Amino acid sequence: MTGPLAGMRVVEMVGLGPCPFAAMMLADMGAEVIRIDRKAVPGAPNPFPMLGTRYDVMARGRRSLALDLKQPAAKEVVLRLLDKADIVIEGFRPGVMERLGLGPDVCHARNAALVYGRITGWGQHGPLAQAAGHDINYVALTGMLHAMGRADAPPTPPLNLVGDFGGGAMMLAFGVVCAVLEARKSGRGQVVDAAMTDGAALLGAMMYGLRAHGSWSDQRGANMLDGGAHYYDTYACADGKFISIGAIEPQFYALLLKLAGIDDPAFDAQMDAALWPSLTEKIAAVFLTRERDSWCHLMEGTDACFAPVLDMAEAPRHPHNVARATFADVGGVVQPAPAPRFSRTAPEIGIMPAIPGQHSAAVLGDWGWSQADVAALAQQGVI
Repeated sequence: MTGPLAGMRVVEMVGLGPCPFAAMMLADMGAEVIRIDRKAVPGAPNPFPMLGTRYDVMARGRRSLALDLKQPAAKEVVLRLLDKADIVIEGFRPGVMERLGLGPDVCHARNAALVYGRITGWGQHGPLAQAAGHDINYVALTGMLHAMGRADAPPTPPLNLVGDFGGGAMMLAFGVVCAVLEARKSGRGQVVDAAMTDGAALLGAMMYGLRAHGSWSDQRGANMLDGGAHYYDTYACADGKFISIGAIEPQFYALLLKLAGIDDPAFDAQMDAALWPSLTEKIAAVFLTRERDSWCHLMEGTDACFAPVLDMAEAPRHPHNVARATFADVGGVVQPAPAPRFSRTAPEIGIMPAIPGQHSAAVLGDWGWSQADVAALAQQGVI
């Protein structure tokens, strides 16, 4: 691997959602990430049939070691791996790793410099720490979900981008790399407590600042960035497809009106929030007069702050995304490429998603186990 994290060793205790996404980010950047999968139980139902296939995009770039963690020998395998690792990340409820005998105190007693990354919805402590939840719940608690959606409709779930991935996985990946940099100076690792509630709240820093200033209303769909303003919204076109407009600055707004052929003086009062509903109706009628591609031909690439609203089939084919190689085809599966870009240590997509346990013997051999030890673990059913 050639990315900026080449040489870093990470152990991922496999879970769902944000932990695999964070591990994918680290692997994309060149870290050697070993997935600790749970040893499959023959005949057990699989509620997530995508997992362990080439469609499991978030599993890319890592080798898989499958262990029966109910066996004491499996715990010792994990601890021996962590003796040589820079980072371990896990996404279980608080206390699970401790019950497995793999909590931070045990691990730091053996490897004082280990960075121990933990990601949960509610965090490692607090009244809700042991409760089940999902992205929508964590974002709801931060005030951010309330702000999303139209004024006349319930709040709109933002997929699971804000809690699981933006507020969770990315914060975890950022946090463990920060902690490794500190450990290389101090010689001491630490626990990184990445709570999706904390991260989702942090993503709303600007909105909380605007609200404190009096520039943001708790009324949904009444603000500049939530669809309340006519110059920052999505609009239907004659063919039923959509475009996006984000002409906030006066010079960009003026160009938008010029290109759209709008000369109604009512639009001169751009920042008068009382007029936004009526101006939205008027500009929506204008955009309904052409098909989406016609508006693209007229506005795309200008300073009108315009872009077509593409679906996931169209986005990888857009010329800008093609030019930047924003998407990649890995084994016939189109998926986002690693980001961000680096001028020297270019990140790359590593091996395709592994079947759980696909690399058990190879991983142990590479990390110091003898062939006899590996064979014994296999015979005991540990791997």
